[in-house]
Amino acid sequence: MAIYTEAAVLREIGRPLEVLRLEIPALKAGQVLVDIAVSGVCHSQLHEIKGRRGEDKFLPHVLGHEASGIVREVGTNVTKVAPGDRVVLTWIKASGIDVPNVAYGSSIGTVNSGAISTLMRTTVVSENRLVKVSDALGFDEAALLGCAVPTGAGALINAQIERHPSVVVWGAGGVGLSAILAAQANEVAMIVAVDINDDKLLRAREFGATHTINARREDPVAAIRSLTQGKGASLVLECVGRPESIEHAFACAAYNGGECIIAGNPAFGERIQIDPFDLIKGRKIRGTWGGDTVPDRDIPHFAKMCIEGRWDIKKLVSHSFELHEVNEAFHALERGDVSRAIVKM
Repeated sequence: MAIYTEAAVLREIGRPLEVLRLEIPALKAGQVLVDIAVSGVCHSQLHEIKGRRGEDKFLPHVLGHEASGIVREVGTNVTKVAPGDRVVLTWIKASGIDVPNVAYGSSIGTVNSGAISTLMRTTVVSENRLVKVSDALGFDEAALLGCAVPTGAGALINAQIERHPSVVVWGAGGVGLSAILAAQANEVAMIVAVDINDDKLLRAREFGATHTINARREDPVAAIRSLTQGKGASLVLECVGRPESIEHAFACAAYNGGECIIAGNPAFGERIQIDPFDLIKGRKIRGTWGGDTVPDRDIPHFAKMCIEGRWDIKKLVSHSFELHEVNEAFHALERGDVSRAIVKM
């Protein structure tokens, strides 16, 4: 008997997503069928919808790369999870079999998917995009462990945050607030949040920021220089993904060892400009792929921090939607209203 699901489908760049009924194919070796509980909504998908990733060769396709759910069925050779397991779905590759694509049937023909898609009620996902977690972890929190928390908190933790006396987080959305939470948990003395939204900066204070800067009202580079007695910050995490914010974030890092990590996603084709002499003087810049997170090692640790009450990541969620409201979720994200939005299935 055929199994069906509802999913948010991108049929055309720049057009609203359509919620369509899809037929789920038989599982291949290494694939897992998961009933989604909660999916995150991320700027990465917004870039796809708006065509900011360059040419999209896979239209029409489904979207989403962080979620929580329950395993419904497993394909052959899957050993990592079993039916009934509570899982985090993450775009960051973990251990297990890698099955790179899925093809769903529909009234409009084939609808494509990569190894993971989460803006759907039931999904086929590659084994290596799953991490089993305790049933004690709520579905909202578990979903955030698929991208926001590993990228933000993971980037700082894996940069040995305990060595840094001052941290600047550029952008107080879900990734940035996760980073601030990790900095606060590691007792960083100075935690500076930079954004252009006062509501987000207020939330950053609630998460542990010791200082906040509205970059629309004051020069953030000068403000951070002043806070650090002219030295610059020991560690800077950029979570916005705009060329000017990356350039400003880099300019805030201290000479002789200050590090700027880029976690934000610029649009396809955008470029940054930096002075090479800043590199010669010891200011560092690098990217991070999912916070350098090792999912099988780090996600259970993040889950433990949440279950034990040391991290309250549920308060990252500022907006909650249902699947038929998915376009409203992306509109709110684009307006800058959102810390982290979720879609409950």
